[in-house]
Amino acid sequence: MNAEPILVHATEISDAWTDYNGHMNVAYYVLVFDHGTDGFLELVGLDAEFRGRTGSSVFVAEAHVTYDQEVMAGESVYVTSQVLGFDAKRLHLFHRMHRHLDGVQLASNEVMILHVDLKTRRVAPFPDNLARRIADIAASQRRLPPPAEAGRRIAIPVRDA
Repeated sequence: MNAEPILVHATEISDAWTDYNGHMNVAYYVLVFDHGTDGFLELVGLDAEFRGRTGSSVFVAEAHVTYDQEVMAGESVYVTSQVLGFDAKRLHLFHRMHRHLDGVQLASNEVMILHVDLKTRRVAPFPDNLARRIADIAASQRRLPPPAEAGRRIAIPVRDA
């Protein structure tokens, strides 16, 4: 695999996804990124067949979105994914949404994903085959710089009155 984020999803922005400001509503940024997460999971083998066979899935424990550029109806976008980290039960992904026309980054999404046994509704280790696939992707991306947006927090500095 190349040392680059992996293309995991592409779509065209629907008119129905725009809001009263004439651009894509925040909820639909999350939808596009969620489809990107699904694309990544399918790539490593955590697809519908796997979920049905094993009774396991993933839950998102935390997510952060940046809105870098307006996205308008009719625009074609794609999502790439970078593995920032993983362990036996967790996967830390970073997605970027780009405009097809010029490659400009439109938004980013950082997610912490937990592997869950759906019978117990508790976090459980990834099966070995999935862990190996994630490890292979992470190894191929090790030379990528960490995204500037990763690990950010929202805060307004408190100033003395």
